Amino acid sequence: MTDLKLIALDTEDLEVVSAHLQDAVVRVGDMGFARKDRRFAMLLNRFDWESDQPRKKGLRKRAALHFDAVRSASSAGFDVNARDGVLELLAIHFSPTDLPSGVIELSFAGGATVRLHVDYLEARMADLGAAWSASGRPQHALD
Repeated sequence: MTDLKLIALDTEDLEVVSAHLQDAVVRVGDMGFARKDRRFAMLLNRFDWESDQPRKKGLRKRAALHFDAVRSASSAGFDVNARDGVLELLAIHFSPTDLPSGVIELSFAGGATVRLHVDYLEARMADLGAAWSASGRPQHALD
């Protein structure tokens, strides 16, 4: 079982990161914006979609994700003070404003979002080594 390490420097790279983090769960208290460092970081428990382990329920892995060159961060749809609250990540998108600047949007189940205004797109994701059997395999209704 190999640990995954990814970097995103353009929208295509970010789509790959987003796909690997789909259905990751994150505690509200495990994400934050370090204004002085211009970095937004979070710890997640991602579902290991690429695992070749023949487990019916699959695996979860502890992972870290951070974005650099962040000018500002905002959130909507959840209480940032509910540090034990849990969000389920659905997707990550980048919308250019004045290239290379743009807005990164992290979309969570239930309509919650985090928006990051960045000077340029640079994201890094890495597994942290811990892995365990998932309590269930994420499922999505197809419209």
